[in-house]
Amino acid sequence: METLKSARKEDSGETGSDLSEQIKAATKENHVRAENTQLMLSYQKGQITLPQYKVLLCSLYEIYKALEEELDRNSSHPAVAPIYFPQELARLESIERDLEYFFGPNWRNQVIVPAATHRYEQRLRKIGKEKPELLVSHAYTRYLGDLSGGQVLGKITQKSLGLSSKEGLSFFSFPGVSSPNRFKQLYRSRMNSVELTEEARAAVLEEAVAAFELNIQVFDDLQKMLSITSETDQSNGHSANTRFSGYPILQFTVGLCVALATVGAGMYAM
Repeated sequence: METLKSARKEDSGETGSDLSEQIKAATKENHVRAENTQLMLSYQKGQITLPQYKVLLCSLYEIYKALEEELDRNSSHPAVAPIYFPQELARLESIERDLEYFFGPNWRNQVIVPAATHRYEQRLRKIGKEKPELLVSHAYTRYLGDLSGGQVLGKITQKSLGLSSKEGLSFFSFPGVSSPNRFKQLYRSRMNSVELTEEARAAVLEEAVAAFELNIQVFDDLQKMLSITSETDQSNGHSANTRFSGYPILQFTVGLCVALATVGAGMYAM
């Protein structure tokens, strides 16, 4: 089976002065930590359910809505303009199509996300208004992740959910990118051309680490919540599957854990 580790091999290289290489080096430890979480390993084995994936989309929707609205608003900023590829990379409309496929036309009324997702959204809004150059960190880690590990997860998700077509999996599709590998090279080149002061470059690297850490911290918190819920289920004589269908809190908890795994998986293969 193709794995995220195999997807990452193509991008191996020594750290240099390029911004993309520096971000990869700065977040290397974070990659390893997230890659070895039990949930990430389970996801690669194809252990994902439809309810989990549906709630994953809710979290991704809120995150990408904030990211892409801020990128659009700052598209002419000197640091953002070189890496602004809305036609090739934008995910929001794709996620909306997936949400409508799984939830129906009233999907907007069913989007549930935890506070941690809102915190990440608020961070994107804040830097979009105050320090747009830091959007480079988030755009790079997310989009290049989507083009790398996300492609592997797309295949796994389709098989796990038993989907006979690509409907519901628009998030993983990039019709405007004919070759992910070549596009990633172009993206890195454009990103490396961004002119930054030493102070700004250091801030971008720090933001990349902070973004990944935020995901890991939320993942850890949700793991604790899942453990508590599981213990409660066992003490009350209920199975997790029985309670899952009736309690929204468990739905979004499990769903976001998968979401974080997906987010992290993409970043490993940058």
